Parts: sequence; structure tokens; C-alpha cells
Amino acid sequence: MLCLRSTTEDAWLQRAIAHTDAILVDHAHCERKAATQALGLLARYPGRPELVEPMLALAREELEHFEQIVAILQTRGVAMHPQTATGYQAKLFKSVRKDEPDRLMDHLLVASLIEARSCERFKLLSDHHPDETLREVYRGLLASEARHHGTFVRLAEQLTGDRPTVRARLDELAEREVRVLDRSKPLPRLHAGG
Repeated sequence: MLCLRSTTEDAWLQRAIAHTDAILVDHAHCERKAATQALGLLARYPGRPELVEPMLALAREELEHFEQIVAILQTRGVAMHPQTATGYQAKLFKSVRKDEPDRLMDHLLVASLIEARSCERFKLLSDHHPDETLREVYRGLLASEARHHGTFVRLAEQLTGDRPTVRARLDELAEREVRVLDRSKPLPRLHAGG
């Protein structure tokens, strides 16, 4: 079950469909960033062996998704290009506390919320996009995003050994995610406001 505190409005879906190529470019960037963040956790926490296997698996899968979306872009004749940031991820990560072990827990929980929002929006695209091929692609990615969301939450619980505290903090961060999303620029991006 996704731990989101809001649902995406139809305006986002209509913008995403109208700007499919921009959404695909953004999606490729998101997959690359997710792989980088997973590897970054391993670099930041070399003394946490319990992170190694799940973060390596996640990074590999995100890179496979990146490759899949880049191939779709190439088929469509669309080149990757830099994008204007919506501020969504940067503002969410500003919620991460500075002191350990809270910092690691927050980082994992923020990552879980980003994955959850992707999952929710992939579901919308898999149900409503007019291009059947893209509907299938997004349908295929749904399970991965939901699994990644769950992996981050389970790791936070495992690392702290305190499920109630983790769930309470996840609720706080989920409320923050709604405010950040609502204030982000309404661009054709996976993590933009509605």
C-alpha cells in the first residue's frame, strides 16, 4: 500500500498525455537519478552492510528502466536533454534531518515517497494513455515502483528496529510531500504539481 496523502489530479494526467515526449525524457532522468541515489546511499553508509544487496538490486533495476525508456525515446526520435527542475526532490530532501540515525531513516523514507508518487502516476498513465504500447510499458513498471517504495520503508524499519517511529515519521514526510507537490511548478514532469 502506498503511503501517499493525496491523489494526482486530472490536470496532471492531461498535461502528461499532451506532452508525452517530455514525460518520457523526465522519466529517463528520474530512473537515472534513482539509480544514482541508491549507489549514493552505499557510498554514504559503507558501514551498513544491510543496505548493500537491496541498494545494488534497486540500482540495477533502475538502470534497466533507464535503458528501456531511452530506447523508447530513440524509437520516437526524441533526444535526451537537460530539464528545468520542478524542485520536488530537492525540497523533499531538505526535510531530511542532519543527525544520525534520523538522517538515514529520513533519506530512506523520502526515497520511498518519491517511488510511491511515481507508482501512482504510472498507474494513471497505464490506465489512460492513448498509446497502447506506452500503457503496457507503464503497466510493467508499476510493480517495480511499488516494490521499491516498500523496500525503502522496510529498510528504515529494519535499521531502526522501531516500526511505530518509522511509520509516524513517514506520515509526517507524506504530509510534507503533499505541500511540496502542490507548490511545485506545473510542468510536464512525473513529479510536478497538478
